[in-house]
Parts: sequence; structure tokens; C-alpha cells
Amino acid sequence: METTTLIGLVAATFTTVSLLPQLLKSWKSQHRPASDSSLVVYSVLFCIGIFLWLIYGLFLIDLPIIIANSLSLTQGLIILFIQIRRLQKARQLSSKH
Repeated sequence: METTTLIGLVAATFTTVSLLPQLLKSWKSQHRPASDSSLVVYSVLFCIGIFLWLIYGLFLIDLPIIIANSLSLTQGLIILFIQIRRLQKARQLSSKH
């Protein structure tokens, strides 16, 4: 394996694993309403950026970029989905009062 590919895979591992705490936090709090929409905006922008990096990696046929961004996009979409559901719950609760 080339040194550059190895460095890319190590970098991909660190950046992908760095999302796990946020994913776990979102998962644990998914049943609680959320009042802050900034995390949704951040998640949308994050997912767009990661999707573009994935496309870039596919054009280059660069395995570390493809793997890292596929996994990061999956985590980002899960976080986004959870945050949108939390905001919907908060809005439903506030409309009942």
C-alpha cells in the first residue's frame, strides 16, 4: 500500500470516528424536543459538503476519500434526520399550548 493511501485511510478513520459522539448524543436525545434549529442548518451544510467530497473522491477514484465520505455522509444524514424529528416534536408541543 502506498504511503499516501495509508495516510488518507488514517485521516479518514479519525475524521469519521470524530462524528460518532455527535451521532450517539443525537440518538440518545432523539425523543426529546429540540428548540434550536442551528444544528439542522449545520447538518444540512455538512451533508452537502461531505456529498461533494464523495463525488470528488469518485471522480478521482480515491479509496480513502470515497470510504471516509461515504461513512461520514451516512452519519451526517442520520444526525440530520434525528434533529429534524426533534424540531418537529418541539413545534407540535408548542402548537398544542
